[in-house]
Amino acid sequence: MNTLKYKGFIGSVAFSEKDNLFFGKIEGIDGLVNFEGESVNELTGAFHEAVDDYLAFCEAEGIAPHKSYTGTLNVRLTPEIHSRMAFLAKQAGMSINSFIRIAVEKQIAAML
Repeated sequence: MNTLKYKGFIGSVAFSEKDNLFFGKIEGIDGLVNFEGESVNELTGAFHEAVDDYLAFCEAEGIAPHKSYTGTLNVRLTPEIHSRMAFLAKQAGMSINSFIRIAVEKQIAAML
C-alpha cells in the first residue's frame, strides 16, 4: 500500500483510473477522513489539510486524535508455525504470548 506521512499520521493512497484521481484516507483514527487530488502534489496538500483540520476538530471536541488500542489481538498462524513457536517458547522458558511480544518488538525496532 502506498502511504503519505504527516504530523505522525499515515494516509493511505489509491488511484481511480475511471475518475483519473488519487484518493485516500487518514489511517489509525476513530473517524473517517478522506482526501483526494488530481496530482501527487495536490493529493499531498489535501492530506496535510485533512490532518490539520482533523487535529483542529479533535482539539475543539476534546477528543484524542489517535485511535486507541486495547493491546489484545488474535494472530492466525498455520498449525506448523504454532507448534514450532510453542516448542521454542517452552525451550526459552517463556509463554507463547511473551515469545510473540518479543518477536514483534524486535521487528518494530528493526523497521524504525
